[in-house]
Amino acid sequence: MPYSKSYPKTTKGSNYPKWVEVSLTQEEELAEEVRCKYDNIELMKECLEDAKKIIQSQDLKRYQTDLVNVAIALFRKRSSYAIHYKESKTKEKFDKIK
Repeated sequence: MPYSKSYPKTTKGSNYPKWVEVSLTQEEELAEEVRCKYDNIELMKECLEDAKKIIQSQDLKRYQTDLVNVAIALFRKRSSYAIHYKESKTKEKFDKIK
């Protein structure tokens, strides 16, 4: 089942918006999932580097588990989920409809 989202579209002469449902094709949805996966891998690499810097700056012992735990905490704060990518893509398609 393809991802879809509804957006309000205002029309002249009406106080109520008309809701327009925008769906992604299977190819678009897969492309967004691949992009999200790539971006999250790059983000995790950045988080690992930042975690190393934090541990070094605080003169903490550099255990791999501590490094990974700090990186995971940073990643959770920074990461975007696949749904955000799909919502952005449907919004982009909706804006083209206007």
